[in-house]
Amino acid sequence: GNQGAIPSHPNLLNWLSLDFMNNGWNMKRLVKTMVMSSTYRQSSKVNSKNYKQDSENVYISRGPYKKLTAEMMRDQALASSGLLNKKIGGKWVKPYQPDGIWNELANQIGENKYRAGKGEDLYRRSLYTYWKRTIPVPSMITFDAAERSMCTVKRQATSTPLQSLVLLNDPQYIETSRALAESVIMSIEEKPSEWIAQSFKRVISRAPSSTEVDMLMEIYDSELSRFTSDEISKMSVIQIGESKSNNTINKEKLAALTIVVNAIMNLDEAKHA
Repeated sequence: GNQGAIPSHPNLLNWLSLDFMNNGWNMKRLVKTMVMSSTYRQSSKVNSKNYKQDSENVYISRGPYKKLTAEMMRDQALASSGLLNKKIGGKWVKPYQPDGIWNELANQIGENKYRAGKGEDLYRRSLYTYWKRTIPVPSMITFDAAERSMCTVKRQATSTPLQSLVLLNDPQYIETSRALAESVIMSIEEKPSEWIAQSFKRVISRAPSSTEVDMLMEIYDSELSRFTSDEISKMSVIQIGESKSNNTINKEKLAALTIVVNAIMNLDEAKHA
């Protein structure tokens, strides 16, 4: 097509074509040859040398990032915050959902009102989320979960502004951000840069660079100044969700760090494996 590009590895395509022909047009052998190759099986980890020579990964110097599924995104947030309920098996559960959706879409006969769970049910793995085929979970659909109205062999893997809006506004993600912020504040002496570094490591699984810490500190300082003068905004952030915030922690600092943690959860690295 007119928006396409020429092959990055024409000689490899020629070799694969000839190999395919010379071995009886054996499709199974061709696929096995590709998936057993060291290139296909390589790690997605990036070292500085390869990144400098192949920043766009045109020459396949590393494995591709794999986008987390909708279930993985939610479970990762719960796990990093310490809220995840690891119970295995049992009845389905109903996590948070925007008000009014069921009232509009549900059949008025039978269960036509969504009743969110209570306590630990809100923090169970996404695998156990109650799913009504005609009213799929909005946040899951935004992250490309299958609607289950038809058989889906492979999910899409899109990146849209709506996904960031879910991470920024969904009660589950704000609550997990606050829970992680509380955990960090309680475990480390009062030093915001250390709070940010520890939060970053728990979400991204690596230590942040000094530049990244500095950028996140700017967000923290700005939000701390805002929350210090705005009681309503401060309380609206730390009171979101069923779990109660720790009253012994300075509310302005907790709210500011909650915003920073939420920003970390929105980083591209947090959305990929």
